[in-house]
Amino acid sequence: MPEPAHHVDVVIVGAGVAGLSAAHQLTSAGVTTVVLEAAPYVGGRMSTEKVDGFRLDRIGQLLTTSYPELRHTPGLDALVLRPFAPGLLVHSAGRHHRMAEPSGGRSARGALTAARALASAPRVPRPVRTAPGAPPRPPSRTTPRPSRPPSRTAPLGGALDQARLGAALARIAATPVRRLLARPELPAGQALSARGLPARTVEGFLRPLLSALLCDPDLTTSSRCADLALHAFARGRLCLPEGGADALPELLAGALPPGTVRTGVRVTSVSANRVTTAEHGELTCAGVLLATDARAAAELLPGLRVPPFHPVTVVHHAAPEPPLDGPALLLDADREGPVAHTAVVSHVDPTRAPAGRTLVSSTVLGTPPDDLERSVRDHLAKLYGAPTDRWELLAVHRTREAVPAMPPPHDLRRPVRLLAGLYVCGDHRDTSTVQGALHSGRRAAHAALADLGIRPACTEESLPAAA
Repeated sequence: MPEPAHHVDVVIVGAGVAGLSAAHQLTSAGVTTVVLEAAPYVGGRMSTEKVDGFRLDRIGQLLTTSYPELRHTPGLDALVLRPFAPGLLVHSAGRHHRMAEPSGGRSARGALTAARALASAPRVPRPVRTAPGAPPRPPSRTTPRPSRPPSRTAPLGGALDQARLGAALARIAATPVRRLLARPELPAGQALSARGLPARTVEGFLRPLLSALLCDPDLTTSSRCADLALHAFARGRLCLPEGGADALPELLAGALPPGTVRTGVRVTSVSANRVTTAEHGELTCAGVLLATDARAAAELLPGLRVPPFHPVTVVHHAAPEPPLDGPALLLDADREGPVAHTAVVSHVDPTRAPAGRTLVSSTVLGTPPDDLERSVRDHLAKLYGAPTDRWELLAVHRTREAVPAMPPPHDLRRPVRLLAGLYVCGDHRDTSTVQGALHSGRRAAHAALADLGIRPACTEESLPAAA
């Protein structure tokens, strides 16, 4: 820790991904910066517990490869993203239904043309050829062929449903972000019913997908935020950071100049030019940037709004054998149990489990049931169609304030500059995603640089629109 009389340009309070992103923007502009973190580690909610060789995320938010900040934030060049299999598996009525991979090369016009062609195609019975003078052949339905055992994986709806869904995803992928943000704002659950898609597609795919992306099982989130989530999904692939969620903040911290990040330092008060710590007294500066969660920020600066939160519980199991082939994300459309989505994470990222072991991670959204472990185990047996009695429980991570809620009306670009020398960032100032946290850190750093009279090396206009 610097001496009490030591002066730096900017003090950042909090070493989550928002604060670390801001630190990179400031240090790359030549601004002396120190990051103070009360915990003994960086990352905040993006933490990973190590148990017997397994790497277990505490929240496990889903990322997409299309997040612009993952590509443009300094320090993340070495980040390895492990994608899920193309498309998704949805469990409904005792079967797995596969949603086709969004086609990045297919235009919205082409997808719509395919849908219209399927809808307008005449249903003409195939002519039956018979020999001259032979009696007519009976209809095929009176002579059934031997039945085959039903497949456990079926497409989601018919060909027309698939084409309509593909067209909808292609349209939203091609829509500029500024147009998505100009749409009327409703709760996401209400907006879905007005999209012109069949109810089975909305309830069987879009609702469970958005619940997983937004950590909001009731879809009370702003429809604009939901559209941004679908936009990111349609333009990329769902993925996880290799090695665990904490790989991202650790890469950011490791790429900063030595001595920039100080852990185990608890900040007790802040002002525009001074920070007081419990262990090391005061530190003077030209500006203070709060990069903590919303509640901690409001404790240091009374008057800041604290949003409601979505609770998230992640249950990790070690299974004797993989209950599902491939790195698929499995969603529950029927909501017959507490698990919203689950995956054989060791298929997605083999570094998260010891060699020869299987890691299954399952996410419960909302308030968990009292008999959580038994309810989750029974529900997973239905979702995977495999017994779970021999699965070993590795950890249960309950986070009551996991993800800031974004009900309408929601300002996706809440101000990060409170006054000259005092700034705030985090996923509670942007969208409640890793992309939103990183982007808010960039915005706050640029505001601080503007007040210091320094032009950032990479301006906001030179980057792709953030989602």
